[in-house]
Amino acid sequence: MSKIHFTKMHGCGNDYIYVDTMQYPIADPVQAAILWSDRHKGIGSDGLVLIDRSSIPEADYTMRIFNADGSEAMMCGNASRCIGKYLYERSLTPNPSPKGEGSNHHETQIKLLTKSGIKTLFLHIKDEIVQSVTVDMGEPVLEDEKLFNPQIAKSLSTPLAPWRGDGGEAALFVSMGNPHYVIFTDNVDQVGETGRILEHHPAFPQRCNIEFARVENDGIIRTRVWERGSGITQACGTGACATAVAAFITGRAGRQSQIVMDGGTLNIELRESDNHVYMTGPAEFVFDGEIDINE
Repeated sequence: MSKIHFTKMHGCGNDYIYVDTMQYPIADPVQAAILWSDRHKGIGSDGLVLIDRSSIPEADYTMRIFNADGSEAMMCGNASRCIGKYLYERSLTPNPSPKGEGSNHHETQIKLLTKSGIKTLFLHIKDEIVQSVTVDMGEPVLEDEKLFNPQIAKSLSTPLAPWRGDGGEAALFVSMGNPHYVIFTDNVDQVGETGRILEHHPAFPQRCNIEFARVENDGIIRTRVWERGSGITQACGTGACATAVAAFITGRAGRQSQIVMDGGTLNIELRESDNHVYMTGPAEFVFDGEIDINE
């Protein structure tokens, strides 16, 4: 029997268990994610996130994320922001800023290697506390035959048919490292009943995250999320990005949006200069703990 130290964190209510595998290797992260994520018999979370040093010089650290059902995700925006705060406030950043010198406001960057590539984290710091994190999420992908089959998707009933640009449809596929299907509807509360079905629809060969979005005004979009492998979650970073991209492409919003989810709000910008999506939002510690494992 040995002990694993973990940290519980959340970004807009999207909560994960974080383990520094540089100190505490996890032999079976799939089983650990399933057991520890259980909100009645375990720690309780949307999944498990492993932090390690990067195996390539272009990145500083790596992130692996396992959903509550044990499936491995390609990327998680909320988790990446939490990792930025974790690394800085635990004094693990590659180039830490001098303590107590100069302005009490400053920024630092971290290169994070994920299953969907390297993401740059911009940490916004005040009095040595990370107040928020901006993540360069890269370019959105609107077509990927490994993730989405538009021909099969035509079988989805209105208003869930794929958007063709003629104003008659209300949904769009967007990959932000993870596959997302964004549905514009007044009824965002159908997230449970409809999300559960669509996650496993044959149009999505690797299953899919489903967003239900209602455009309010001034770039404010109310969104509820069904996450692949986790069900309804308080927030989803890549889902917020996908929603903002879909809203811009379908003419429902400009390049900057506020995505209001159950657990909080994320600011999303689709930058014209590089066509990258930039996500800004908070990250919070919840508690630290130890859990026994059988070796």
